Amino acid sequence: MEKPRLRYRRVLIKLSGEALQGDQSYGLSPAFLEQIAKEFKEICELGVQAAVAVGGGNIFRGMKASADGMDRAQADYMGMLATVINALALQDALERQDVPSRVMSAIEIHQVAEPYIRRRAIRHLEKGRVVIFAAGTGNPYFTTDTAAALRAAEINADVILKATKVPGVYDRDPVLYPDAVKFQRLSYMEVINKQLKVMDSTAASLCMDNCIPLIVFDVFEKGNMRRAIMGEDIGTLVGEFKSVKP
Repeated sequence: MEKPRLRYRRVLIKLSGEALQGDQSYGLSPAFLEQIAKEFKEICELGVQAAVAVGGGNIFRGMKASADGMDRAQADYMGMLATVINALALQDALERQDVPSRVMSAIEIHQVAEPYIRRRAIRHLEKGRVVIFAAGTGNPYFTTDTAAALRAAEINADVILKATKVPGVYDRDPVLYPDAVKFQRLSYMEVINKQLKVMDSTAASLCMDNCIPLIVFDVFEKGNMRRAIMGEDIGTLVGEFKSVKP
């Protein structure tokens, strides 16, 4: 049987720590890990080359600790270690679904992860392995959104898929404001100027400068990852478009 035509063949999924905790208040959700691993298996069987940049907010938030008085660089390094924990958990879930994967860390931890090397990461993708990027950029003062944008540019990803708890980008927080209106399309300049909190300004500028589109979608609705890759109109598409209203 002929495989369906893909809109995007090489993708980077930005998976937040909040998503990995599922409906729990802290830590990792085994049910969500199993669900997301099955969705990765599905897209890999379609021939998609998939990379993942994981956050660590379900375990430790460097910026919050810094606001509470901790040294910012120290707090950020602790946050990077939290992403390594999440990356290993995701790798375990993937391999239980028979999906080959590799964890590549920007901080060298040879016992549990490969060091990040761009050409090696691309080779893993070409061999059909899911590559999980951990430890952000390896530097303090940079978010995991910026790390996702950087890695997407380095591996020549066709798109960044930002997996969130909401169905897209809204004019205000839909959790607090039930009448919030969802954007279908946005330009990166609108994201920056309107301070929409899709991603930080450094990450948005990196995507804009390298012409990398971004799709923000609800990861908890099963099948959404596949739909986004196939080019279905879900979530919010961020790229270089003319100004639009919600």
